Amino acid sequence: MPGPMDAVAPAIGFMKALRGGLEQGLELPEAVARSAAGLPAGARERARRAARRLGGDYQEDEWGFDSEFVELVEPGFDFLYDIWWRVKTVGVENVPSHGRALLAANHAGILPWDATMMSIGLMREHPLPRQPRFLVLDLAFDLPWFSVAIRKVGGVVASPYNAIRLLEQDQLVAVFPEGVKGTGKSYGERYQLQRFGRGGFAEIALRTGAPIVPVAVVGSEEIYPKLGESPLLARLMGTPFFPLTPLFPWLGPLGAIPLPSKWRIEFCEPIETSGYGPDAAEDRALVLELSEHVRDVIQRKVLENVVKRGPAFV
Repeated sequence: MPGPMDAVAPAIGFMKALRGGLEQGLELPEAVARSAAGLPAGARERARRAARRLGGDYQEDEWGFDSEFVELVEPGFDFLYDIWWRVKTVGVENVPSHGRALLAANHAGILPWDATMMSIGLMREHPLPRQPRFLVLDLAFDLPWFSVAIRKVGGVVASPYNAIRLLEQDQLVAVFPEGVKGTGKSYGERYQLQRFGRGGFAEIALRTGAPIVPVAVVGSEEIYPKLGESPLLARLMGTPFFPLTPLFPWLGPLGAIPLPSKWRIEFCEPIETSGYGPDAAEDRALVLELSEHVRDVIQRKVLENVVKRGPAFV
C-alpha cells in the first residue's frame, strides 16, 4: 500500500528539478515547464499552463476576467468550499440561466470570500452555470497581488457606471449594498444587516430592467471576528478601518487566514423590475421602497439560515 511519502514524492521531485533549472540559468517559465515532467498528468498540465502564463501567454476580457486563471485556482477554492467552510448552497434555480440579473447579498469578512463562494456555488449547482461578476470596494484593489487576482476571478471596481455596463452586456452581477459598513461590523453585530444607503443598487436594477435576486450568506461573519479596530493604523493605511481580530495583526500574515466556520448560502426568489420601466429609477420613493424590501428579505433569510446551520464551527 502506498505510504504518505509516495503522495508527496512527485511534488518534492518537481521542486528539486525547478531549483536545478533555475541554478542552470533557465528562465522561470522554461524551468517550470521542464520540471513538470515527473508530475501526475493533471498536475503536469496545470504546471505547464502556469509556465505558459508566466511567459505572458494568456487572455483576459475587458474587465480583467481570466477563465483559465479561474480553472488554475479552482482546486484552492474547492478546498475552501468543501472542507474548510463546508458550504451548503440552496436556491440556485432562482438565478436566471441567461440575460442580465443583479445578485444582492449581505457582506462580511473584510476580504470578499463571500463573493467567491457564491460563484463556486453557482458554477457547481446551477443547471446552466454562470460566472458572476462581483463589485468590490476600491480599497481591495490597492492591495498588492490581491488586486490582480480579484479581477481575474470576476471582481470589478464598484461603481454605478460599471454595474450598468455589465448589466447592459447581459451579465450576472453581484453587489453588496451594505458596503464597507458590512465588513466593519463588530462580532457582536453579526448577521444584523446594516442600512443599504440610498438604494443605488435598486436604482441600477430599475434603470436596466434587471431582476434582483436577494442572497443570504451565513458563515462569513465568523471567519474574521472583529473585536475592535485601530483608528491610528487605519489612518496610516488609508483605509476606512483597521480591524483587530483574535489572530490579526498579532500573528502577522498568518492572522489573515480565515477561520473554518460552517457556511450556508441561499439564493432567494427574484424580484422583477422590468415592468416599471427605466424612468422609474428617478422615483426616489420607489427606489427606497425596493431597497428596503430586498434588505428585509435578506435579513429574514439570513436569520433562518443561521438556525438551519446550527453551531458555527461544528
